[in-house]
Amino acid sequence: MKKLLLVLIAIACLACKEEKKQAELVKLSGPVFGTSFNIQYAHNDNSNFVNQIDSLFVRVNQSLSTYIPDSDISRINKNEDVDVDVHFRRVFKASKEVYRFTEGAFDPTIGNVVNAWDFGAETNKFLTDSTTIDSLMQFVGLNRIGLVGAKLKKPTSSYLEFNAIAKGYGVDVIAEFLESKDIENYLVEIGGEIRVKGTNIEKKSLWKVGLDEPRFDGQQSVFKALALKDEAMATSGTYRKFKIDENGNRYAHIINTKTGYPTKTNVLSVSVIAPDCMTADAYATAFQAMGIEKVTAFLSTRPELKAYFIYENENKELKTLSLNNFPE
Repeated sequence: MKKLLLVLIAIACLACKEEKKQAELVKLSGPVFGTSFNIQYAHNDNSNFVNQIDSLFVRVNQSLSTYIPDSDISRINKNEDVDVDVHFRRVFKASKEVYRFTEGAFDPTIGNVVNAWDFGAETNKFLTDSTTIDSLMQFVGLNRIGLVGAKLKKPTSSYLEFNAIAKGYGVDVIAEFLESKDIENYLVEIGGEIRVKGTNIEKKSLWKVGLDEPRFDGQQSVFKALALKDEAMATSGTYRKFKIDENGNRYAHIINTKTGYPTKTNVLSVSVIAPDCMTADAYATAFQAMGIEKVTAFLSTRPELKAYFIYENENKELKTLSLNNFPE
């Protein structure tokens, strides 16, 4: 009887130690993709996967970053012969789907037009003439580009970039890696794009995230806090990059993929919740271009997507709109 009691005590002690380990979050942060990342996860032995995560970041960057001269996408834009990897194929396939569902409002071939408008902090004037835009728009359209096996087929003058979806995809890659390690509670955030699973065991609650207040002074503050569970969220804002014409109209850095011109809009930010972050990221960009009325109609048949608009009314007052039960 005493031996049995000792065994039970030993088992209980081991369980206590295991519980103590599970109660500690591993927290990683640093620079990536021209922004920063924040990763938190609970693991039964508090394993630090920093080397594996860094390796995944490098691989995704080497596949999708137009800022790396010898990346796969940069070489493709130079019309070099490239066998694309699984990261490229997944992002290209997802981009095609969003492109089709939004009737081209999301289009990764618009990059050269965006660059021509020179949305930067050093100037607030329109620098692009219609001739330049018309010449570039000839090569816009993701329908012109296809993937055959590991080869991308495109017109030589077409330019492809995944800036509006790559951060979200990077979040998903890390989330999927953590899940492959049987991690059930995590938060992965890259440049404001977020995916969570389970709970924050440190605070014994769902993961809490904040939406930025749209501010034109460059400062940052939280406009709205909400809890996420087993889902992803991405936000696209127009209040940091915009231009103003001689009549005081504000134009977003989101380019209309049909006209090639900046979008005149009263929408300051759109946040989208989706099952994965790549999807949320792409639709957040598309919804900026589509506007509230079209998005409202679109979401009536897409219950898996939730959206939250912050916009100005005719009196320049901040207003909000929640669609598909976006959490309050």
